[in-house]
Amino acid sequence: MTRHECDVLIIGSGAGGATTAATLAEAGHDVLIVEEGPWVEQGEVVPFSLDQMDRQYRSGGVTVALGLPSIAYTEGRCAGGGTEVNSGLYRRPPEETLERWRSRYRIADFDSASLFDICEEVESALSVQTVPGEHTDASKILQRGAERLGWQNDEIPRWMTYPDGNDATQGKRQSMTQTFLPRALAAGARILCEHRLDKIHRNGAKAVSAELTPLSPGADADGVTVSFRDLIICGGAIQTPAILQRAGFRHRVGRTLAVHPTVKLSARFDSPVNTPDDVSVYQVKEFAPNISFGGSASHPGLVALALTDNWREFGTAVTAWPELAVYYAAITSQGRGWVQAIPGVRDPLVTYRLTRRDRDLLGQGLSRLALVMLEAGALEVYPAFKDAPLVRTRRDLADMSGAFAATKASVMTVHLCSTAPMGDDEKRCAVHSHGKVRGADNVYVNDASLLPEAPGVNPQASVMAVAIRNARRYCDERA
Repeated sequence: MTRHECDVLIIGSGAGGATTAATLAEAGHDVLIVEEGPWVEQGEVVPFSLDQMDRQYRSGGVTVALGLPSIAYTEGRCAGGGTEVNSGLYRRPPEETLERWRSRYRIADFDSASLFDICEEVESALSVQTVPGEHTDASKILQRGAERLGWQNDEIPRWMTYPDGNDATQGKRQSMTQTFLPRALAAGARILCEHRLDKIHRNGAKAVSAELTPLSPGADADGVTVSFRDLIICGGAIQTPAILQRAGFRHRVGRTLAVHPTVKLSARFDSPVNTPDDVSVYQVKEFAPNISFGGSASHPGLVALALTDNWREFGTAVTAWPELAVYYAAITSQGRGWVQAIPGVRDPLVTYRLTRRDRDLLGQGLSRLALVMLEAGALEVYPAFKDAPLVRTRRDLADMSGAFAATKASVMTVHLCSTAPMGDDEKRCAVHSHGKVRGADNVYVNDASLLPEAPGVNPQASVMAVAIRNARRYCDERA
């Protein structure tokens, strides 16, 4: 058996784990990062391809929160986590959201100005910027449709760098493997990729060691143990609560999962518009924070997936995939879900309940999104719900709205939060204001689990800013 020792063991290397590791390592702490997935260099897989889903997603991207309807969700499972597989879209958390969280959950030292200062640092480190050159057709479609309707829309910045000539399709994602993880390693941190956390050993309220199983071929079959001073869990909003529950920490853990549920459609135009390895950078915010519209990945395999709900009627359209692009309508949900670790089962049970208001918003969102597509010049719109009608004109929208039911739709999400909410309100929150787990002496959470609610915007800017804030507090307390 291989044995490691460190000051701080960090579980997970995504937006929370990588920023935490860099902050702690640069402050002089001996940091060991454990990542269940592999390190995949950019360029090894095509973005949004089935190959990428196989190598960098948990369970190949096929994971579901049970409910009526069930909600498909995705988790990154690789070095860098979700930052390696998402679109790199970046929005600061809204100030009113931060103020609401601060007062409702009694989060100490959580003024928006300080958090925005950290956002500026993140934006510099990740080269957050808008597209310097011409936009893709998928972006122009959403912008054109919204402007013809007079609806508010804007370009969302991304963490990207672009080559000379500013080709919008050749940007390089400034994910965690390009930014904060190299910083952490340069400062002395170590990383064990392809190692699964199996068990955390405790001595009362103190966690003392962890058992790992190497997953790569030829690895130490006898396993790995890690002894540490402190443990910081950054496994994401599904894995983090499961890890805490298995270790015996259960106060308010996993009971308040919050997501941004989305429904989709495909739209066909009279010329090629599909950019398989990129997404639209425009979002329609006319109905925000309740409903937002954006572009989804439109790789040919994903176009086919978006047509499957009425494959008998829509299936032949897949042969024209270059002329199709996929878009989504996302809502800020009032529903909540549960994450529950099951003894003897590797993956936790995840459930989610949409409220009546949520289900109504999904229908409204899909109708308005279809209208944007028609205004942008779509010849045909293919909504993604069972037995959906084909939409060619505004008159068809009434038929579509009448046929829609959330229980018939392929609802999915890539934004998962709030399973270990932070704050000093013990009745609402699983961890203290800076991430320390209630009932534990030396266990912390520092990822999307901390966000008390889904922020209504792409959440990873919020995750990184909060994680750096908490990591700095940790360093101050351990100095």
